[in-house]
Amino acid sequence: MEREITEVYCGSGRGKSTLAIGQSIRAAVQGKSVIIVQFMKGKEHRDMDFLEDLENMDIKIFRFEKLENCYDELTEEEKEEEKRNIQNAWNFARKVIVTQECDFLLLDEILALPELGIVSEDAIAEVLHQKDDSMHIVMTGREISPGLRKHVDSVIRLTAE
Repeated sequence: MEREITEVYCGSGRGKSTLAIGQSIRAAVQGKSVIIVQFMKGKEHRDMDFLEDLENMDIKIFRFEKLENCYDELTEEEKEEEKRNIQNAWNFARKVIVTQECDFLLLDEILALPELGIVSEDAIAEVLHQKDDSMHIVMTGREISPGLRKHVDSVIRLTAE
């Protein structure tokens, strides 16, 4: 069996999530089970919903945020409420990795969590070390910290023009 990797799509350019969605579809077409966990997007961003309607593909999308707006558009009170939901999403993602619940895991916008103090860089790194070689993980976000960078196999940086 081929060793699967952990990769990151980051940078100031657009298309990180789109690239990750393409990889998710590719994995599903190959018969792999796919789980997508979205962070930091609020309920208004439903641009991935069509994936659940694709026949003969094992793609599941999970969102734990309850409020309509993106996190950075919330009041401080709303952010505190949403932090708990995001931490629940993180706990679910951690369980997926530890129990090897899928073949391909997309953690969309997870790289923002350490910067916002929602989930520590060390917590993410610790879970990545528990990843089985048969699971492919893709993480997206604007920036990857040097401390987290050393725990992934590949970083693809997209820049704005």
